[in-house]
Amino acid sequence: MASEAARIAHWDYKVGQWEYVSKARPNTTHRAIVQLEKVGRLVGVLTQNVDGLHALAGTSPERLVELHGTNTLVECQGCGKRSDPAAHFEFFRQRRRAPECVCGGYLKLATISFGQALNPRELERAEQAAEAADLVVALGSTLSVHPAASFPLLAAQRGIPYVIINQGATDHDQLACVSLRLEGDVGSIFPAAVEAALATS
Repeated sequence: MASEAARIAHWDYKVGQWEYVSKARPNTTHRAIVQLEKVGRLVGVLTQNVDGLHALAGTSPERLVELHGTNTLVECQGCGKRSDPAAHFEFFRQRRRAPECVCGGYLKLATISFGQALNPRELERAEQAAEAADLVVALGSTLSVHPAASFPLLAAQRGIPYVIINQGATDHDQLACVSLRLEGDVGSIFPAAVEAALATS
């Protein structure tokens, strides 16, 4: 937000990405998580992803904690108002000016940029979910980015089971609090495990 040129460069980059980002759709893992919520087995979904696919799949806002924000909304850096990005992208395409809020504040996609602080309310919600869970499952993460990687540990340190499913090593693999470590594709393992669990419940 330091200069108009920087804001234009930001919007240029995001417009180029938007064509592909807006076509992304939830996968079997997103849908399996929604199934868990539907049967009352989900305390929260903590995600570092900014693609908005958990929300698109149907995870409720009450259960979803998007720690790094979402690129499915634009947020005013002045008043905090959020809105659909489509009109703002169109404004930028037509005028080659970074769009602004009616309050005069700068607009950007509602993601956390490098150097920008995480939302304290989302961190609080993540901590509450970790404290309420009776099982924690880490899916498709190297568990190397903090503070996101600390929330599974916060839950596991209470003595609850901690399961990691990932293709490749994670920073938590050798920790004593890990109950089960499954190596492989999350989309192949997790939905099948959820289906099996719901079939026997």
